[in-house]
Amino acid sequence: MSRHIDNVVTVKGALILGAGVAGLFTALKLAPFPSLVLAGSRPGVSGSSAWAQGGIAAAIGAGDSWQSHAADTMAAGAGTCDAAIVDLVTRDAAARIDDLVAYGVPFDRKPDGSLAQGREAAHSAHRIVHVKGDRAGAEISRTLAERALANPAITVLEGYHALELAREDGRIVGLFARYGMGPHARLVLFRAPAVIFATGGLGALYAVTTNPLEARGEGLGMAARAGATIADPEFVQFHPTAIAIGRDPSPLATEALRGEGATLIDETGARFMPAVHPDAELAPRDVVARAIHRQIANGHKVFLDCRAALGESFAARFPTVFAACQSAGIDPARDPIPVAPAAHYHMGGIAVDARARSSLAGLWAVGECACTGLHGANRLASNSLLEALVFGARAADDVRNTQAPGKAAGTPPIPERFAAPPPPHVLRDTMTKLVGLERDAAGLSRALGAIEQIERTGTGEPALLNMTATAKLVTAAALMRQESRGGHFRTDFPLTAPEAKRTFLTLAEAEQMAASEAAGAQSCASI
Repeated sequence: MSRHIDNVVTVKGALILGAGVAGLFTALKLAPFPSLVLAGSRPGVSGSSAWAQGGIAAAIGAGDSWQSHAADTMAAGAGTCDAAIVDLVTRDAAARIDDLVAYGVPFDRKPDGSLAQGREAAHSAHRIVHVKGDRAGAEISRTLAERALANPAITVLEGYHALELAREDGRIVGLFARYGMGPHARLVLFRAPAVIFATGGLGALYAVTTNPLEARGEGLGMAARAGATIADPEFVQFHPTAIAIGRDPSPLATEALRGEGATLIDETGARFMPAVHPDAELAPRDVVARAIHRQIANGHKVFLDCRAALGESFAARFPTVFAACQSAGIDPARDPIPVAPAAHYHMGGIAVDARARSSLAGLWAVGECACTGLHGANRLASNSLLEALVFGARAADDVRNTQAPGKAAGTPPIPERFAAPPPPHVLRDTMTKLVGLERDAAGLSRALGAIEQIERTGTGEPALLNMTATAKLVTAAALMRQESRGGHFRTDFPLTAPEAKRTFLTLAEAEQMAASEAAGAQSCASI
């Protein structure tokens, strides 16, 4: 950072950026190894984790197996999953559910006391554990936050906005974070023997998203700006059934509704998914999302019809969705719910190994900001919270076994909460229109140029540089992948290539591609 550092704080143990499920679970698994968790806002309430409705996938039911869960994950991933990571995660799933039970997460149960399990799209068995129907993310986040705040090994600080990683002698040694606004802003350097990113996804870089607006891809951008390798950034998953009531972000109609038998219909009441895919409404998310997108593009309206499947039981079984519908004057027991696709989850992220280590010494990454190779090109429903738990535990083990706690020094100021700057509207519109559900070379090239222009007019604001770095990586990787696979669909390359390859990319390489595209466009313009 070029500006004056107002304070330096030396963290005794691990510095964890993010207080969603991934960050809090990592901190709890680290304990009694000390950690400092930097939370942009209230732990247990903010972030995508707290909004997750679906649940957690784990093969713990009679007749199910981790091998079957692994096979479903591989099939949904469209050829680019890391098979060894898939096996590791699905094998560890039951143990991580046991951890949550031990922490006191109130999972839904059957009359005999065993965990109730539902089914979601592309799963071959009922293996999704829920909490109060559609409140898994909220209840798990709340429980973990209560545990973390009560643990003497864990310190949680709210109100800091991380801007840039600190690097010395080729190793990450901490990060710079800001608090306060405008001329009153202050910069703090947090030094730590281990930095763990749990910063979430990038949905808010799109104009229509189910993610909270703090999901701006800044963690990925920070790591990329420090030189980290980024994996599979082109694979962005659009949830098929965001509730289309004109809100930003869009409320979500969980996949579990279709698992219970809800159907997708047009304005005439006709279903269209049976003609698209043999699994109809339970087809992989990318298939369902594109089918809805095309219906809307052709002038139709699309609705999720839960009347026959749930009827009067809707309010009790899915209270979060019911409340969102009611707030817009919709009674889902009697009225179809208007839906449309929205940016929902990023399969790509900071490339990490089986211990959650990034390519930068001293930096680990867990949760949605990381790319482990589990999801491939298209995440299987309810594997996201599972991945956060499994890799949170693995990162904790690695840090605890390889890093020695130091001596704390300096006292961080306790700031008042403040909102970090939102993504510019022009960036969100660019990503939605040109790097959305369906892409082509011309649009992606224009997007790279637009992102470069946004960056140039940003007066060096680090938060914006982190956002544009992430947007640039997604766009450049989408331009590189000249095929359609999973969450990445090219109208100019609609077929899937015979050989599945993953993408590994640095920001320098993405910027080189952007410069090349700009030079090509200028050359064409001069002819």
